[in-house]
Formats: sequence, C-alpha cells, structure tokens
Amino acid sequence: MSALSRSFFLLMLVVLLCAPSLIGQPNAREEYIKRFAPIVKQKMREFGIPASISMAQGILESGAGTSRLALEANNHFGIKCHREWTGETFLFDDDHKNECFRKYPSPAQSYHDHSLFLTQRPRYADLFKLPISDYSAWAHGLKAAGYATNPSYAQHLIRVIEENKLFLLDQEVLNEQHQISQELAQVKEQEGIARINRTFEVFGEGVAHRIIFLNNKKIFVIARPGDTYFSIANDFGIRMHKLLKYNDVSDTETDLEEGAMVYLEGKRPRTPERVHIAGPGETWHSIAQLYGIRLINLYRSNGWSTIAVQPNQIVRLR
Repeated sequence: MSALSRSFFLLMLVVLLCAPSLIGQPNAREEYIKRFAPIVKQKMREFGIPASISMAQGILESGAGTSRLALEANNHFGIKCHREWTGETFLFDDDHKNECFRKYPSPAQSYHDHSLFLTQRPRYADLFKLPISDYSAWAHGLKAAGYATNPSYAQHLIRVIEENKLFLLDQEVLNEQHQISQELAQVKEQEGIARINRTFEVFGEGVAHRIIFLNNKKIFVIARPGDTYFSIANDFGIRMHKLLKYNDVSDTETDLEEGAMVYLEGKRPRTPERVHIAGPGETWHSIAQLYGIRLINLYRSNGWSTIAVQPNQIVRLR
C-alpha cells in the first residue's frame, strides 16, 4: 500500500470512528428538548417562567444532559448548595475545588428547584415584571440579576432559544391559556356569575335517616356533626379502606368536617363540565369532591399541578 493510500485509509478510519459522536451531538439536544418540554411548559404554567428560558438554561448548564453534574447528581442548572439547602449534596470542581452542589432524586426535581430558586429570591423579582413572551428580556434580566458570571450569558441563551425554536414552547402555553380564558368568558356569559352554582339530586333515604344525594351519577352523603369516616363506613357496611379510597383520603388524613361530601362509591374520571372557577378556601380535593371526579384525574387535567388553588383560578375539569 502506498503512503498516499495508507494516509487516506487512516483518515477514513478516523472519520468512521468519530462519526457516531458527531452525529449524536445535535441528536442529544433534540432528545433533551423532547424529554423536558412537558416539564418546562408545566413550570411556565405554575411559576410564570418562560419555558424557552428554562429549557435554554438547562441545555447550557447541563450540556443537554451530558455534564457530570447532570449525570451523577441530576443537577441540570448548576445550582450550588447555599446555606438553606438540606438535601443531598455533590462535590464538584467549579470556580474552586470541591464546591458543594445540590443533588436531586430526578431531573424533574432539578427543574422544580430551579423554578423555586428564581421565584423565591428577591434579586430575581424584576424578571417577573417582564412580558412572559419576551425571552430576550428575560435572558438579559437573568444576566443582570447575577445568575451567571459569563458576560455573554444572555447572548448564549438567546442563541440556543432561536437555533432550536424554543419560543414555540412559550407560544403553546400562551395559546392554551388564551383558550382557557375564552372558556371562562363563555362560562361567565352563560351563568352570569363568576362561579358555577351546583345543586344535587336527592337519590333517596339511607340508614340512620340519612339523605343520599346523587352527583355525576355517584351517590354521596353529607357529614353530620360528630361523623367520622369510620362511622359512615360502619353505617353503610362499607370497608373503611374502600371508603377512604372512594374519597381520595389517605390513612393518615381521616379528619372529617361537618358538611363534607362523602362518596359511598368510587367517583368518575370525568364530568360533563369543562372548567371551574375556584372560590376562597377551595382545594384540589374539595373541587374533586364537588364534581364527583377522582382527584388524580383532576391533577392530570391541570398538568399535575401541586400548587395550592387560588381564588378565581380557572381549574380544568377534563
């Protein structure tokens, strides 16, 4: 083999060996975006942080999930321990040797903590005065608030957002919120009030002269003074654990207030109504009871939100 042929052969061998990594780099980012798009959109709904910003920060800080911090500590945002952190830690050489970084059980926990990090620190408060659709202003605002020391941090974020069209994630959430607003307007127009009034059909009379009501095709009773889940289960011959399950109540949370709705059979996954406007003091559980639907389905319809319901909040019922 001539020297020229040998050189060409070696060159081709290098190309072939490197090909998987060269191809994998853009694919890694695409897979990262696909994997975490639902999470950043949910955080945008819950915390008011543009999905494009969260995603771009995650890509930059974690190398699209390939950094050591991301792989070994599920830390996708390079958040250090700080004095208030009480969770697991991970020592890593950054600006200094063996710096303390937060370690999470899952990447989803890292994204959640990132949202808390921005919303609970006063220095980031001005970000939430910016239009949520203006990712450029948010990028510069993060840099101005001191999130990163790199002087080009804002430009890097903007480039990642525009190269990967991450602004479309923001638009999806904004379109969804616009649709919900339209539904709310229709509800107000049809009902003439800011909250849906509900009445219940009387199904009949049960044991101990209890009135049994019907809601969403499921029967329930109203708790009387002194009632407990145990006493109601005993009255109707229902096993305690089943009654708790019917009402989305855990074994450790069995307090029962007078006037509470107690279902005597499993609730349904859906209800004919589409949305509910929350009133003062309402919770996810009380709304699920009000419409006779399973709590897990209510969570699912609202993007698995764990944030407490606020007065006048629009709650999706299906």
